[in-house]
Amino acid sequence: MTKKAVCLISGGLDSCVTAFIAKKQGYEVYALSFLYGQRHGKELSCAKKISKAVDAKDHVILTINLQQFGGSSLFKSSSQTIKNHELKDIGKTIPATYIPARNTIFLSFALAYAETLNADAIFIGVNAVDYSAYPDCRPEYINAYQHLANLATKRGVKGKKIHIQAPLLHLTKAEIIKTGVQMNAPFSKTWSCYRGEAKACGRCDSCLLRLKGFQEAGVKDPLPYAINLKRTKGV
Repeated sequence: MTKKAVCLISGGLDSCVTAFIAKKQGYEVYALSFLYGQRHGKELSCAKKISKAVDAKDHVILTINLQQFGGSSLFKSSSQTIKNHELKDIGKTIPATYIPARNTIFLSFALAYAETLNADAIFIGVNAVDYSAYPDCRPEYINAYQHLANLATKRGVKGKKIHIQAPLLHLTKAEIIKTGVQMNAPFSKTWSCYRGEAKACGRCDSCLLRLKGFQEAGVKDPLPYAINLKRTKGV
C-alpha cells in the first residue's frame, strides 16, 4: 500500500529539500501551500515549480488572509520595512518577519488534509539551527504539535498516528544544501529572499543565511542576486 504524506511547500529552499526527502522515503507527495497575504508572489510561483519537480500527486493552494491580523513585516499590507541585519545578529531576537502562529495555522490545515487523505505523515521544513529565534521552529514545538495531533484526530485516537516529520530540524543550512544536492533538489526553482524583486536582494536575513549555507557547502547558488557577492562581507 502506498504511503501518503502532506508536504508543506512554501517555495523556499528548506521546504523543497523536505519534499524531496519525503519522496525518497517512499511517500506519495501531496503538496500544500498558502496564499496568506505575503509581500510577493514569488513564493507560490516557486512552490508550484517544486511541486511539479517532486512529482506531487496533487498541489492544494489555500487562501488565508493572515494580514488582516497584522503583526509581521512580511505582509503585503505592512507598513514595516524589511530590515537588514548583520549575519552575527540573526537569531538573537524574534525578528519582525515572524508571523504570529503561522506554523500552527499551517499545520492545522495540513493535519485536516492528511486525515482526509488517510496520510501517514506531514512533512514541514522547519529548522532550529538557523532560525532558532522563531518559537514555532523549535524541537519542543514539533513535539508538542505531535501530541496535539495524536489527541485531536480520529486516526490518532485509534492508534494510527499522523507523524509530524521535520527532517531538517537539527541541520545547518550547509547540511540542508548538501542533502538537497544528493537528491537533485532543484535549487534554481526556489526563492528565499524576503523581497520579491527580479533578483534576490542578498541583504535580508534569509538571503544572508542562504548565501552562507551555499558557501559553507561549497555549492554555487543558482539564483541571481542584485549585489556583487564577491564584495559582500560575512557570506
